[in-house]
Amino acid sequence: MRLRLFKENSNFDFFKHWKMWLGISGLMMVIAFASFMIQGLNFGIDFRGGTTIRTESPLAVNVAEYRGAMETLDLGDITITEVFDPTFREDQNVAMIRIQAQDEQEAVTVDTIEAVQAALKGVRPDIKFTSVESVGPKVSGELIQTAAIAVVLAIGAVLIYIWLRFEWQFAVGAVLALVHDVLLTIGIFSELQIRFDLAIIAALLTIVGYSLNDTVVVFDRVRENLRKYKKRDLKEVLNLSINETMSRTFMTSVTTLLALIALFVLGGDVIRGFVFAMIWGVIVGTYSSIFVASAALLYLGVKRDWSKPDANAGNQYANIDA
Repeated sequence: MRLRLFKENSNFDFFKHWKMWLGISGLMMVIAFASFMIQGLNFGIDFRGGTTIRTESPLAVNVAEYRGAMETLDLGDITITEVFDPTFREDQNVAMIRIQAQDEQEAVTVDTIEAVQAALKGVRPDIKFTSVESVGPKVSGELIQTAAIAVVLAIGAVLIYIWLRFEWQFAVGAVLALVHDVLLTIGIFSELQIRFDLAIIAALLTIVGYSLNDTVVVFDRVRENLRKYKKRDLKEVLNLSINETMSRTFMTSVTTLLALIALFVLGGDVIRGFVFAMIWGVIVGTYSSIFVASAALLYLGVKRDWSKPDANAGNQYANIDA
């Protein structure tokens, strides 16, 4: 017996209040943008600059112990990551400690680095410091610019891809959904002031791909049904298509969320921001593929038949019920 989240012939009316859903989505995007402009993001070391200290010890790395030793130094954002490598010896336990640049300073000072080393030696006398590297504000600024360009180019590539595969109305709907997902993800990080680093940029690009996959599945079925039911109203075709793909959409989202929630609970502090962004992205991506991308398609209208030219240009696009 197969597990079903929805009955096989479900008939939910997703577009009964489609204008309200578009309005709610638009309001959330405005709030997210306003939060970003007013509060900004809590940039991590990748974007603010700082220093990375590589340590080595014959004993296993204890992240909590390392962090506790440095708490009294009041250094702000500190990231401690254990490094795994199959080439390491059994008594070679390596950690990377990343310290953000302090206010009004180009980089972490020598005195600060020496204080960190002294604090760690207080809890691990046998610890060794194998390297110290700094990232200045200039490099961090370039990373911010490059990250923004990466996200914009990804969305632009999606626009071209959907335009070529479907029609421009589908492309606009898909891109609106992607902008919605990215902006809401940035907004939640701004609202909650969660650390924003390069891992979150990777999460944003992953969210773009995930949301696009959901949207294309729905759009493929919409295109098939538009050819199959040429006399049906566009709203009916969209509802039918989403109901037909609903089980697949939610099964994919739920199984993905189960893995992500496990990582969020058990994965530790290092990947928690990335996993949180992914969880949020899966939720808003599933929502946007129905209530943003499809609703935008309903608003714009779409050609009813791609295989044959329509002799009556006036009937080229479907009538849309308010």
